[in-house]
Amino acid sequence: MRKKRWVALALAAVLALAGCSFGGSGGGGTTVQKIDRPAVESAEEQFTHPAAGDTVAVFDTSAGVFKAVLFPDKAPQAYDNFTGLVQQGYYNGLTVSRVESGFVVEAGQGTDGKGTTIWSGRPHPGGTTHRCSRYPVETTDSLHHYSGALCMGADASGECASVFYVVQTLPGDQSVTQELVDKMNASGYRAEVVAAYQTVGGAPYLDYTDTVFGQVYEGMDVVDTIGQTGVDENQKPTEDITINSVSIETYQ
Repeated sequence: MRKKRWVALALAAVLALAGCSFGGSGGGGTTVQKIDRPAVESAEEQFTHPAAGDTVAVFDTSAGVFKAVLFPDKAPQAYDNFTGLVQQGYYNGLTVSRVESGFVVEAGQGTDGKGTTIWSGRPHPGGTTHRCSRYPVETTDSLHHYSGALCMGADASGECASVFYVVQTLPGDQSVTQELVDKMNASGYRAEVVAAYQTVGGAPYLDYTDTVFGQVYEGMDVVDTIGQTGVDENQKPTEDITINSVSIETYQ
């Protein structure tokens, strides 16, 4: 069913991506526009968190601080790898490597331009040691690519490493068009998921292609600020945006 959903949304993905403003060379400029993001009243897991005792990630960047609640039970390998790398200090000092305004903000490449995992050179949870010890995509109907979703990007191999991104799409029908709604309905998406997408916005055409493992609950304005930065022809910010630190905390 998941593959069928993706096939049904493939054309919509092309259309939606073609219609997005991704910044381009020098995109974003120096004027930051505030994006009004509506509160989401939904029983979907991404919008009922955080609660006392939940695990959250705090991203301290040169543009400000944003926080995301994590879902270890839904994406255990992504969670273990991300939190393990955080504990090693891997992300501290790295810069945002890709910005596509109204789409994603991405980071997590090492200084060598590559990703890594806590299993590099050792067997990963799949029981084998293979190229760069990447780990498979983890998908679930409980988590989706809503605006503010924290995701682990899959590389050309179809697997994940250390690169993560935050979905920075615009709210409502500014990113989730009626065509995408129709595609989701035709693909059997639950009504609650479609309704959440229609309110918060997002990129449903990315569902079941990589791993959603968290959701920004505070500081989305910081993500939006990063999303509006100027970029070069490779979508890399023309002025470094640095991740000063990432910490893992328990929500009180």
